Amino acid sequence: MNTIISWNVNGIRAIVKKDFYTQLQSLNADVVCLQETKAQDEQVKEALSGITDYHVYCNSATRKGYSGVAILTKTKPISVTPDMGIAEHDDEGRVLCAEYDSFYIVTVYTPNSGNGLKRLAYRKQWDEDFKQYVNGLEEKKPVVVCGDLNVAHQRIDIARPDANYNKSAGFTQDEIDGLSHLLSSGMTDTFRALYPDEVAYSWWSYRGGARAKNIGWRLDYVLISEPLMSRVKNSYILQEYTGSDHCPVGIDLN
Repeated sequence: MNTIISWNVNGIRAIVKKDFYTQLQSLNADVVCLQETKAQDEQVKEALSGITDYHVYCNSATRKGYSGVAILTKTKPISVTPDMGIAEHDDEGRVLCAEYDSFYIVTVYTPNSGNGLKRLAYRKQWDEDFKQYVNGLEEKKPVVVCGDLNVAHQRIDIARPDANYNKSAGFTQDEIDGLSHLLSSGMTDTFRALYPDEVAYSWWSYRGGARAKNIGWRLDYVLISEPLMSRVKNSYILQEYTGSDHCPVGIDLN
């Protein structure tokens, strides 16, 4: 298994009407982790029914047209497990874990703190619970976490840090600390580890021509357990791929 890609598709049924199948072929990944599928399990599988070279697994929210994650994998996993086992979180379809011989791959769509930060308290609890969940997996084997973490971790990860700090969802100190705690518990941000000074974003607002102007945020990450970091050949952000307000991110492993 060499290439792992993560992509918030902002609606699987919408993106498959664009160039998604062609883009999937060009990505040529061994595993593709999707977030924000915005569809029920059977709708995800129907939207992806034209794909023959991947096993498709998904976890959808109870609420229709909301959230949802999926894993497309060429190698059949040992097991696939939805959710964290915490009732407060598990009806939103935000976590899916595939177990392989030497590691787990988790696709995650972290909750947004919302307009006016009305969900920030919930988000703080989520971040702590997700850290405990990942650490629990790490007790068995290393973990690759792929997903939209809904936070720009450092000032370099957001085009306008001063205008957004502690005002906008995704760039509050509480959210920054949540990711910092996950990283300090034994995970590595692969892109930032390899490219400490590179400015690259993975999400742009649809408003105001933000993508054309590259006024963006880096919200999408591939994190990896520290023992696996030596296997990471490259980590990248594929800004040329369109169809969503997010672009894919990924890693290549030895």
